[in-house]
Amino acid sequence: MKLPVDLSGSMPGDVDQVAKLGSMAFMCTMMANLLPCLSTMDNNALLSNITVLCLLIITIVVNVCIQIQTGVVSSKEVASVWKVIYALNEVKINTDRNIILASIYVASLLWLLMVHVCSCLAILKSKKIIESKYQQGHDQALEEIKQSSGELLTVVQLQKHVKNHWIMAGSGSPQFITACFRTTSASGVICVFVTILHTLTMFWSIDAIMKKDCRSDYGRSMIAIVIVQFIGVVIGTIAPLSRCFAALSFKVSLKIISNDFKVFKLESYWTSKLYDWKRASLKLPFRSHGLNVIFETSKRLILCFCIEFQSGFVVVCKILALIPFVFMICVLYCFRCLKWLLHKDRFNSPLQRFSSLEEKNDLLEQNEDLRPYVLQLEDEVELAKRTLEGLSKSVYQLIQNDENREANDNFLKLIEQSSTRNFQGVAKFDNIDKYHMHHVPFLLQKVEYQDCWSLPVVTLTTIAVSLPGIESEVDNLLNFVREGLRYVTLVEENLNASDDYVNVQDAAKTLWKEVDIDHEWLGHKLQDPSSKGETTRQIVDWYMDKAKNIVYLEDTSRNDDSIGRSMCANSMYRITKTILITYFTNTDGEVSQRELFDNLSSMITDIIAVSQTYLKS
Repeated sequence: MKLPVDLSGSMPGDVDQVAKLGSMAFMCTMMANLLPCLSTMDNNALLSNITVLCLLIITIVVNVCIQIQTGVVSSKEVASVWKVIYALNEVKINTDRNIILASIYVASLLWLLMVHVCSCLAILKSKKIIESKYQQGHDQALEEIKQSSGELLTVVQLQKHVKNHWIMAGSGSPQFITACFRTTSASGVICVFVTILHTLTMFWSIDAIMKKDCRSDYGRSMIAIVIVQFIGVVIGTIAPLSRCFAALSFKVSLKIISNDFKVFKLESYWTSKLYDWKRASLKLPFRSHGLNVIFETSKRLILCFCIEFQSGFVVVCKILALIPFVFMICVLYCFRCLKWLLHKDRFNSPLQRFSSLEEKNDLLEQNEDLRPYVLQLEDEVELAKRTLEGLSKSVYQLIQNDENREANDNFLKLIEQSSTRNFQGVAKFDNIDKYHMHHVPFLLQKVEYQDCWSLPVVTLTTIAVSLPGIESEVDNLLNFVREGLRYVTLVEENLNASDDYVNVQDAAKTLWKEVDIDHEWLGHKLQDPSSKGETTRQIVDWYMDKAKNIVYLEDTSRNDDSIGRSMCANSMYRITKTILITYFTNTDGEVSQRELFDNLSSMITDIIAVSQTYLKS
């Protein structure tokens, strides 16, 4: 964007002029592609980005207008407008042509800027409408899966629940809603128009490029700039052009076609935000009643003008959007007639026709069950069957891929093999009596924290993989924990979002990264010779002693990292203390490493399995 705002640089060469014009065409393409991204921003980010975009476009427009007046946008050969029109084979780019093209690009930039501003006002209101409808759909979906006491969800019910929310997420996506705006279609039309103009400009300047007519300070690098600009403009037009046909996502009927031609019928969400601002009362710093009246009257007049301008601009955008819409309708009906002619004899027997009809009815019935969960701004417009089928197939494919993953098979297999009856491992990993009523206390009260599932899982895994003699089982356990922590973290982040829980969850994530990647526990190497003992008890004692040293020596008031280390060390102390009391007190002999590993694996699988029962919540 340096070339359009370069007021001092001389651009005498034809290639230099093409590069300057190409920069403006490239900016138009970028703005047309930026439009759907606005819907992903919150209100503050949207306001700040639109403000910055306005400043940028106004700066470019003012600079280009100055260059048009001062002759910077010019060429060495002068010709009239009529010569430009009737002599398209003229190789040299002339002054009139450059000025006309620059003026068109300036108008396009201003038009696209107004499209962005008007779309932002609609986005602010449409988000609230979609959020309200999402909440209604969410409540309806929850009503369908309400279970009686003690009854578990079936796989079919869970899959249907996932499909319902997938349809709501897909149809209510802010990008999809914005892509269906008439202003988005209008921006696509402007983008295509600019691309056609720039393509013609490149065609007219082929000879100048071949002769390397570059006489600015940028030298022959302008040729590379021109080529890159042209490639960017052509490729960047694909997405805005495809969004012009967003109407294909909805049912096409005579009623819908008739509604689209009612361009003067304005939906409420286009001006609703402006009306809210008009009705809002402001606390003014003026004590004078007269000044307050003047300010309030001025505000109303300005907003009334903005409302009328917004309404008129949207109407013009709707008229522009009719261009691709009419073209699309003509092509669609021609295609349907051709398809009917080619496939009318496809099914020769009544049995084939009946079988095909039955399959279509089954698929239609499944999709119609999902239609109540489709979120739309306009209730009278319905998603096309093809769009609904695409959303349904995408979630079905996602479920199938997840079911076929080998990691999931290993994950479920290890749960079935290692979990205990009634998940007893959840109750005994930090208890010191057989009734599970007494917990091992924290070493220091100042680091007491709310326990979570992930931290004991990581701690138990650390001890398990440190046991020598079971190397063949370590990889399977680590793979299981990697897969399990994904789901455990998902449950924790959604159910336990308070600061107390978030701190211990962050500590668990940091510790797991250290164990899984660096093969260390709080700076100590796993299976290090210094941590190995001749017996299983010595290994557990080593971890308990290291945990005590870290807790007592760590300054928890220093930073959050020290607090996290103390949490991890406390978890290790409580678990190792429980292991020593449970397995090494009043026993006839030493517990084998295999036996301890199996018990630790059972605790890990029980904790992960129990955490998944909260997925419904």
